[in-house]
Amino acid sequence: MTPYLFLFVGLAILLLGGKFLVDGASSIALKLGMSSGLIGLTVVAFGTSAPELLVSLNAALKGNSDISIGNVVGSNIANIALVLGISGLFYPILIRREHLRFDYSLMVIVTIAFYLLSLNNEIGLWKGILLFGGFIVFNAYLFRNLGQGIKEEKEVVLEDLEEVKDYSWLVSIALFFGGIVGLYFGSELLVENAVLISREFGVSERVIGITIIAIGTSLPELITSILAALSKRTDLALGNILGSNIMNILSIIGLTAIVKPISVSDEFLQSDYLWMIGFSLILFPLMRTKMKISFFEGSILLAGYAAYLFFLL
Repeated sequence: MTPYLFLFVGLAILLLGGKFLVDGASSIALKLGMSSGLIGLTVVAFGTSAPELLVSLNAALKGNSDISIGNVVGSNIANIALVLGISGLFYPILIRREHLRFDYSLMVIVTIAFYLLSLNNEIGLWKGILLFGGFIVFNAYLFRNLGQGIKEEKEVVLEDLEEVKDYSWLVSIALFFGGIVGLYFGSELLVENAVLISREFGVSERVIGITIIAIGTSLPELITSILAALSKRTDLALGNILGSNIMNILSIIGLTAIVKPISVSDEFLQSDYLWMIGFSLILFPLMRTKMKISFFEGSILLAGYAAYLFFLL
């Protein structure tokens, strides 16, 4: 088996492990009496970010910081330009003012703070604590306001939990631990073979991390957002993307930096970070003009992503 096949096998195991983890943990949480809204904010939100977290941690521990940073920066770019762009092609995504005032504003602040913290080419322990502290504050705010937003999305979360609510304790625990094992081995295969491919072809780990790995680990967001758009749950599609970008920086970079400092190359600062900030900023006029992202706005985002890949490769 070639490194390419191992890489895609690792990605498949990683994504399957994330689904098993979410299903098992959701079933256990239901059995323990947690509300559907609370499960949506904690278990499901963490589970969809678990592949990125494991990949970034694994890469940082192996000394492959470019993959660790590229995974998060590339995922955030792909979430806006690729995922939101494709979702807009399927069905117009309506924008609520609450999304502009809070979710979008916070995403921009967190993204710019991430850039500023990286300017000295390293995100070390105290910066990791600062970012992860922001993650805790962000979640505390969500819990405080649990009653408002959850009322609207409660039915959606309940539908998602229908298939797991009847699992036995044995099945739930097996899925939970099976998911953890899958995430570990999937991330191992993905990182190791990504490094082998980059060395074989002389492609930088940064490029591999920001394209193949980032797009691969963004598949849960892509699938969730397209399904939300197709079922006309457009608030869920947008909230999923904005929330994911916030979580990626605060939790994944924060936790990874606490475990081991992450070095940031000048190439990231002079190119990829600026593209990430640029896509974040251009999203505002696209959302604000007609208070929706439809086929036209989605096409602009996809064209921007194609331009980014052209200059990157």
